Amino acid sequence: MTSVLKAKLLAGIFLVAIAIAAPAQTVSTIYTFSSGSNPNYPAGVMAQGQDGNFYGVTLSGNGCCQGVIYKISSEGAITSLYSMGQSDGTNCTGLTLGTDGNFYGTCKNGGTNNYGTLFKVTSAGVLTVLHNFAAQGSTSDGCIPYVPPIQASNGDFYGTTAFCGANNYGTVYKLTLAGAYTMLYSFQGPPNDTVLPLGLIEGTDGNLWGVGNGWIISGGGIFKITLAGKESLVYTFQPNADGGYLDGEGPDANLIQGSNGDFYGTTEEGGSANEGTIFSLTESGTETVLYSFPNQTDGAYPSLPLTQAPNGLLFGAATDCAGGGCSQAGLFDITTKGAYKSVYLYPLVCSNCGQPFAPLLLSTNGTFYSTTEQGGIGVGSFYSLSNGYGPFISPVNVKSSAEGSRVGILGQGFSSKSVVAFGGTKATATKLTGGTYITATVPTGALTGDITVTTGSTVLSTLASFRITPTYKSFAPPSGPVGTVVTFNGTGLTQTTKVTIDNLSATFTVVSDSEITATVPTGAATGKIVVTTKGGSVTSSTSFTVN
Repeated sequence: MTSVLKAKLLAGIFLVAIAIAAPAQTVSTIYTFSSGSNPNYPAGVMAQGQDGNFYGVTLSGNGCCQGVIYKISSEGAITSLYSMGQSDGTNCTGLTLGTDGNFYGTCKNGGTNNYGTLFKVTSAGVLTVLHNFAAQGSTSDGCIPYVPPIQASNGDFYGTTAFCGANNYGTVYKLTLAGAYTMLYSFQGPPNDTVLPLGLIEGTDGNLWGVGNGWIISGGGIFKITLAGKESLVYTFQPNADGGYLDGEGPDANLIQGSNGDFYGTTEEGGSANEGTIFSLTESGTETVLYSFPNQTDGAYPSLPLTQAPNGLLFGAATDCAGGGCSQAGLFDITTKGAYKSVYLYPLVCSNCGQPFAPLLLSTNGTFYSTTEQGGIGVGSFYSLSNGYGPFISPVNVKSSAEGSRVGILGQGFSSKSVVAFGGTKATATKLTGGTYITATVPTGALTGDITVTTGSTVLSTLASFRITPTYKSFAPPSGPVGTVVTFNGTGLTQTTKVTIDNLSATFTVVSDSEITATVPTGAATGKIVVTTKGGSVTSSTSFTVN
């Protein structure tokens, strides 16, 4: 176990930063939490709701460790939505917005077995416990989830538990929108994989990616797992001859995937000064240390996920508590090439002080928002970080989709006259929910590219390209000799870049968005047809027979 994680688990408390004067920055206090029955000690990830407000959960407000679900506007108007009880869960970890408009979260303790719960809560504050995690020692289920689940592009939710499972090294689970829970995978530990997983993200390759802290066994590792539960270890943090970890040790936060396709994360220890690192990782598993924290002057020991800005900069917080001692925490930004800059230092005598235990959330208005677990009058603050970024739109929990599917879009300034387009192709079926949320059906002929919402003279775009995935319907004829022209039917075929038959490249012609023709190449044997487009690839369900 890393000294940092051990201190957190054994002490069960957060420490206050030492007072050091800090220059004025772009951080603004919006709201200071108050004690008593009010929501206080906010922690964990916040979610932006369909109404444009932010939703989160605190660690207190209904007694020790029993928090409150709250919503708060960008101006600081706060509403208590639900007071958590022991049966709902304690020591909760944040919220995730689902495509159904509800929020999904986990708690590390409480519930039937006191080892955590998985719940959903509506924007009006109606909470339902969906699953009670097993008691410590269970091999048939996980326990003690550290982060809320994410919703994958297939509509199901996926998450991790830090402990229990077949080897007590943690698990990956799945939850459908209908509420069906399945334990997908039990971690085995080194050398097969890692231990103590810290959440998941969905990569553009369709896999779920995550990190394991390593606990007392190793320095941690990075893994990927298919939606069906097949896990692979991608990278293991390696000790040097002296026992240190120059490439990082003890990651305590999940990855993000950057707009360039690489993954980025932090480790809480390791690096040149053993005070933590920021690293990048390619899909193939090449890890690069972008920055080793040299001292505690500008913060160190990062333990929160990074957030990428519209211009590609990575923002994060160095929480600076390790082994029971704290210095000054700080916000930073870093380029994907490793150019690091301290953005803000959390002073003691202020509204934004103490330890930040929530990552920065980039709102669709272009401003970052987050909370400190302490500060204000001692029980937390809600603050913003403005770097002059403009507004944008964000599809909810989906990076790619086929024609005919519905996509929810967060933004602002929408009206009944708003026009949605996918890669320049107008969507004719849209539904408006207030001025901050709109759903649209991906139209026939949609192209991989930006989603745009045009309202009058204002055009808002996504920060990343949205991929239109191809589908397969049929092909004909079913058989023939080399040189046969095969007609392949599906959707999303306009941007076809490659066709293979029996894994051999075939010449092809795009006839329409729903049809291409391909010529069976020399040397091909019986095999399936694979069509690759700018948005992905699709494989025929049956083989073409070469005779």
